[in-house]
Amino acid sequence: MTIQKPFSQACENNKEPILDIIKTVFSQPTTVWEIGSGTGQHACHFAENLPHLAWQPTDRAENLAGIDLWRNEAQLDNLLPPLSLDVADTLWPCERIDAVFTANTLHIMSSDEVRLLFERLATYLSAEATMCIYGPFNYAGAYTSESNARFDLWLKERDASSGIKDFEEIMRLAENAGLELEADHAMPANNRLLVLRKRA
Repeated sequence: MTIQKPFSQACENNKEPILDIIKTVFSQPTTVWEIGSGTGQHACHFAENLPHLAWQPTDRAENLAGIDLWRNEAQLDNLLPPLSLDVADTLWPCERIDAVFTANTLHIMSSDEVRLLFERLATYLSAEATMCIYGPFNYAGAYTSESNARFDLWLKERDASSGIKDFEEIMRLAENAGLELEADHAMPANNRLLVLRKRA
């Protein structure tokens, strides 16, 4: 069966604004683990534009073939083969993680999956690890825009366990994992980009 290369218009729309920030956050050579690489578009774009990084795509097993189609077309030495990773997995395919990027994943996950993500990160993050999280968040329990309210309703109709997460709850989970908020960037389309660092 022929697999069609997946495509996300949202990835095309947000890849440059995200790159503008993460190029300053991930400024030193390291391996960035992307949690939930989706189509693979971000992985290709960031690996191409940040050649000092090794970019490690990960996603659930059923999405790896699509990521590979993008990776094979890109032909980038610093874009690593995608690995199967579900945040609920007890063992992740790594020993230590120095840098993490994840985009548009937390609102797809259930609250339990988000909790498990940060519990696993507490185990695998190195002493001075950095994490970037992109996506929509609620603040003080309120939507930041009408479009986010509509998006959240759509998410819940599609999967009742998903939905936009509260910034304060994400910060509580991050703190429990030893992470501190370094920056909260406003992004286009009512999204945010959170930069967190592991406490020394």
